[in-house]
Amino acid sequence: MVTTFIPCSSLSGVLFVPDEAVLPSPACFESPEMWSEQGWLRMRDEVANLDAEGAVEALAVARRSRARADALEARALARLHELRDGSRYVAEEAALELRVSRQVAERRIERAMALTKRLPCTLAALDDGEYEGHTASKIVEVTEQLDADKARDVDERLDEKVRGGQFAPGDASQIRRAARKLVQQVDPDGQAVRARRARAGRKVELVAGEDAMSTLYLDLPAEVAATAYARIDRDARSLRNNGDERTLEQLRADVAAALLLSQPAGAPDQSVPAPGVGAMVYLHMPIDTVLGMSDQGAELSGYGPIPGPIAREIATNPGSVLRKVLTDPGSGVPQDISRRRKPTQAMRELVTARDRECPYCHRPAQRCDFDHLAEWSTCRETSARNGGAKCEYHHYLKDEPGWRLDYDPDTQTATITSPTGRTYTKKNRPINGGKPRPGPARKSRPKPEPETDVVILEQRQPGETAPPETNPPLDDPPF
Repeated sequence: MVTTFIPCSSLSGVLFVPDEAVLPSPACFESPEMWSEQGWLRMRDEVANLDAEGAVEALAVARRSRARADALEARALARLHELRDGSRYVAEEAALELRVSRQVAERRIERAMALTKRLPCTLAALDDGEYEGHTASKIVEVTEQLDADKARDVDERLDEKVRGGQFAPGDASQIRRAARKLVQQVDPDGQAVRARRARAGRKVELVAGEDAMSTLYLDLPAEVAATAYARIDRDARSLRNNGDERTLEQLRADVAAALLLSQPAGAPDQSVPAPGVGAMVYLHMPIDTVLGMSDQGAELSGYGPIPGPIAREIATNPGSVLRKVLTDPGSGVPQDISRRRKPTQAMRELVTARDRECPYCHRPAQRCDFDHLAEWSTCRETSARNGGAKCEYHHYLKDEPGWRLDYDPDTQTATITSPTGRTYTKKNRPINGGKPRPGPARKSRPKPEPETDVVILEQRQPGETAPPETNPPLDDPPF
């Protein structure tokens, strides 16, 4: 019999142990309590042989492991934040390695700082596998407006209740309610101050969804939100009672959109802009999709791909303005339109059409800066080939010590190098697939002229025209 040894690592070093000590043998499937936690985590196909008791135990191991991983992540994020002296770009560095958005990384850093500095009992519960990061986040949210001493007081009292069995640690909603009640007990006089501070943080968020849909979140004072919903619900029910065949949910959504866009609430098509209301939204479509020959390649800036039939519905909307963009027949990349410091409006619009969004995030290009890819001070060239769309955040990030941002507009490839030397590459899809370039046997043939291959739809205010080329927006790059 041949024994296989497997390396097991720890802070003390590496130990080689027999595989049966790490992975459960088939004979052990009837006694899962004999397996070590590391053995559970190394299981793959063996899970298919578990009975109900074993499957439930596997879930328990997964829960504890996630909780401990969340604790490790919190400590690592807090340490990185300390090493970077609280730089605003810590979130960018963490997001690249955690493979999440910068906004998610920012929230995790805030949670990490609260857990390590203000909520030691909650962090210990994560280490023990009692809480997961989601539950810990609820406690962080409830206590974030308290000073450090009061937050620790709430943390200790809550921990006593949880460990005393007064409620299940897995019920995040119950724990949040308990934490909120303790906050009121610990700091009753601060309730009004916290409420005013929360109201000052009201905001609107747009979150991209699936199937050409997005969600608009309005974070409002409770009484304002309740009043707004009551108005929406009242109008929706009135339309329904008058014979409108849309569902109440559809009516509420359409009424809310109509109110925001100053449209008649009874119109079933809420995509038609009302007189005097307009905004620019870029929709990129290959010409064959516009003509109904294909359903591929349509893309909405800031959102991503949308179905061809939906894109054509937008294209035929009376409020849409069609503009053509010439693209290279081989690569599908829009072509260069000066050696001047400020870009012309034509350059800006070409870069907007070509890049569609910031290469490093999903901010639509029309809301980004025009950035010189090679510094103006060294190349003295302002052109579409030496320009790119870059959001304000990433525009400033490239000048931070230790960071490097590179972008190739021809291949739509963006690369970020972090202060630790790690490199992350992202390649954007071209607007259209392009056409194959002539092979070696056809080199003698003249190069074809760029052709119209993309249509951009802009939602403009009726009667509005593009701003003159001599009057570009005042968003000069910060260098």
